[in-house]
Amino acid sequence: MSGPLRERDGVRELLAAGTERARAGSGGAVLLQGATGTGRTSVLEDAVRDAAGRGLRVLRVRCSPEDTGVPFAAVLQLLGPVPDFTDLAPDPDDRGSAARLWRLLYAYAAQGPLLLAVDDVHLADAPSRRWLREAVRRIDRLPVLLVAGERNQYDIDPGRAGLAQSLPPSLVRTHTIAPLGDTAAAELVRAAYPAAGPDWTAECVRAGAGSPLLLHALLDDLGGTRTDGPAPDGPPPLPDTCAALYPGSYPAAVAWWLDCAGGATAEVARCLAALEEAWPQETPVPTQARGTRDTRGTRDTRDTRDTRDTRGTRDARDTRETRHRRTGGDAADPVGPDVARALAEAAGADPARVAGWLTAMTRIGILRPDPAGRPRFAHRLLRDAVLSGWPTARREAAHRVAAEALLRRGERVEAVAAHLLRAPGVGLPWALRVLRDAATVAVHDARPGDAARYLRRALDEPLSDDRRQQLLTELGSLEYASADGAVAIARLAEAQHLRATPRDRVRAAVALGTALVGRGEVTTALEVLRRTEGSLDGHPGLTRTVQTATVLLSDADLATRQETYRRLSESGRHAPELVGTASRALLVRYEATAGLLSAGEAMTRVRALLAEPSDPLAEPFLLGTAAAVAEWADELDEAERLVDRGLAGQHPALLHPMEHALLNTRADIAAARGDVARLIAVRGDGAAIAARAHSGPSNRDAHVLMALVHTGRSEEAGRLAEAFDLSRAPESWELNRFLYARGVQRLAAGDPAGALHDFLECGRRQTAREVLSPVVTPWRSAVAQCRLALGGGQEALALATEELRLARVWNTPRTVGRALRVLGTATGGRRGLHLAEEAVDTLRDAPADAGMELVEALLAHGRQLLAAGERGRARERLREAADLAERKGGLRLLALAEKALREGGSRAPTTVRTGSGALTASERRIVELAAAGRTNTEIAGLLHLARRTVETHLTSAYRKLGIRGRAELPAALEHPRSPAST
Repeated sequence: MSGPLRERDGVRELLAAGTERARAGSGGAVLLQGATGTGRTSVLEDAVRDAAGRGLRVLRVRCSPEDTGVPFAAVLQLLGPVPDFTDLAPDPDDRGSAARLWRLLYAYAAQGPLLLAVDDVHLADAPSRRWLREAVRRIDRLPVLLVAGERNQYDIDPGRAGLAQSLPPSLVRTHTIAPLGDTAAAELVRAAYPAAGPDWTAECVRAGAGSPLLLHALLDDLGGTRTDGPAPDGPPPLPDTCAALYPGSYPAAVAWWLDCAGGATAEVARCLAALEEAWPQETPVPTQARGTRDTRGTRDTRDTRDTRDTRGTRDARDTRETRHRRTGGDAADPVGPDVARALAEAAGADPARVAGWLTAMTRIGILRPDPAGRPRFAHRLLRDAVLSGWPTARREAAHRVAAEALLRRGERVEAVAAHLLRAPGVGLPWALRVLRDAATVAVHDARPGDAARYLRRALDEPLSDDRRQQLLTELGSLEYASADGAVAIARLAEAQHLRATPRDRVRAAVALGTALVGRGEVTTALEVLRRTEGSLDGHPGLTRTVQTATVLLSDADLATRQETYRRLSESGRHAPELVGTASRALLVRYEATAGLLSAGEAMTRVRALLAEPSDPLAEPFLLGTAAAVAEWADELDEAERLVDRGLAGQHPALLHPMEHALLNTRADIAAARGDVARLIAVRGDGAAIAARAHSGPSNRDAHVLMALVHTGRSEEAGRLAEAFDLSRAPESWELNRFLYARGVQRLAAGDPAGALHDFLECGRRQTAREVLSPVVTPWRSAVAQCRLALGGGQEALALATEELRLARVWNTPRTVGRALRVLGTATGGRRGLHLAEEAVDTLRDAPADAGMELVEALLAHGRQLLAAGERGRARERLREAADLAERKGGLRLLALAEKALREGGSRAPTTVRTGSGALTASERRIVELAAAGRTNTEIAGLLHLARRTVETHLTSAYRKLGIRGRAELPAALEHPRSPAST
């Protein structure tokens, strides 16, 4: 496809001026230089048409490499069409042939002005090139204009000297035809597709890479221009591969470009295209954010300059200007030496020439640097076309060489491993080491999918059975983390059947059991663990670890759980030496939830177990169980330390049930502290929630739901509550926790009947699991509140009384205070007031921050005081509730407290909600120290506070000041916003 010349006004004026001089009898020469595909031939054809229109006789030739062995072949084709000289043939003496050809040229010139058009003069035979150079020296007094097109492109193999290199600059006007600018290329695309959007147009421009040849070929393949009808209304989608282009003009044009560049350059280009596949994928840049390489005005201005300069000077100026347009300024060359060296080794080329080629291709637009400075092909289609037809074996060899080169230079392991992924097994120890190290890096960066790819490739290396077993265990764990459960289970099952050390067999069994339970196959998981336990004769410590894993995973099945804990309890009574420390900790947890022991007793036993020596494989079970018990006992700092220890001890690439349990406990701790901001921050987006909806809600989903309710985000809470089909969710304690949370959401939304259903279902399921204590889900208190709202006072009283009895067994202020609050509301009267006041006092004395529980107790006591006519005390309680709710971000409770104040005859609170005036005295002291550069730990030491308390106050202060972090504190305190009173 051809089209109008764009950005070529300068050279057209130059050629038109030369034509006029030839008509006036003064000859001259113009040399058109440019890279392959930049349109030299089109410019030459335009010059031919213009000269013919002005009355010049045109003699033309297109040189070919097939004629380089025939002396004067090019000149003979140029001058030969005259009938008088059809039998002209060169004689063995070049000088004689040249003289005869000169006489022929003079004869033509005597008849009228001439245009000698020589295309691809770089392919001319040597005698013709010498003759043409001599012609340039002689035609200044003849009516002859010589216009020659010459390829001028940096290649890996240096080319021979150009036509003008041995001529004085005054004799030849050299014009370098620059690549097509983005603006002009976009005009061509829009001419073919008027309805094309900016992003699609920009993609076509990138695929054209500044080459009119490539851009026209692409538009031909896309059907963008038609001679048989109007242009299509909209563009077709741009494919990812050249195989989808028909009839294939674009890949053919790229192949021709490579052929013109020579074998060595083509090899380097193909190696670069192959290596680029191993680099990180580029993030698409919106069209509005992209800069253009130039403007039409900029290019036209440059092309109209006087071109009577040397080739070297002109090339240098063009290069600087092109780089300036492409980078937006005088940037450093984008080609890194490491890329050039690796590419040179892969292609077997001279590194210096490769570096020069990369720089040259970047400057003409074939390559574009990515944000990391690596030279990439301008578009995926260009890269794909360059790779077309290259043998797979050669491509794989390039990747292996590149991997070795990067390894020798100490590059990042993932950069090396990326090339190994595209090469067959190396069979040397360094390859396996690199792949495993790369997997470790990816795991630490929370990229399990990438880590799994590295380990899958590692399996192609020669491996012993025990090493293969370890890799399969890690790979299966990572694939499970990447939501590929079926494949993960197959990997882990394969690992189970390979010969390995007892410890590795236990690790594989625990990982496989965890994956099976996650897929709902609890019976199979327990059978795997029992088989493993039976194969561990002579390893009592490992046997106890497997028993502990069996007990923990049995939680996923109601019937199995009861039987497992019954056997464990019997073993603990009759043969305690056979029960490991982690299993005994699980017994403490079981008895705590069954309402059989107090928090104090539970912590005493857990701390004693923590002091005993334990096997490293069993320690995660012990730490995770102890952390959960400590959180229930309101020993939140200790619980957090145990969670941190447990997570730090987790193998980053091994599936383990305690990792999930520890993360759940971390969420429980945040909820106990009232840290709703942290809970909401981990909820994930809608797509993430939908992706796991089939597996049922998690404990963290339950906490997020309650946090949304507390912060008054009722619409978001409603969407999350309905995101899961609980009728299809597998049986688990996490489902019970979510049922409780959904009941909280429904009650807050004014649906006590729906809330009652959820609370009762939660209670039924928890009772079936023998979880009776309100330490996990205080469903009885919740049901009592619903009964009160629906008018069932006696049932509410009975449930609240039973809740208080069980709460006093566990005997922590939070659990007891909550039960007292609900019982006080259900009882009413003077006794109810006494119980409500006792609830407030109990929660005030809690060793840990009672958070929202204290707010609710203050609110309940205030309401009861209003009902009893004690308005003064009621307002004190309600104002305190409002202040605490605001500091905790509990907007729902804040609104309820303010409503109760208004119902009690109080004016609307005058609390300043935003700005520095909203800060409490404690918050102001803390933020002033933070603004002065003190760390949280230093502030805690200066004010004799817990670090967590400092963090809580800072979070509240950030919200009031309308800022996001510590760095904005000085400005916020210096320029406080106008407070908004309510």
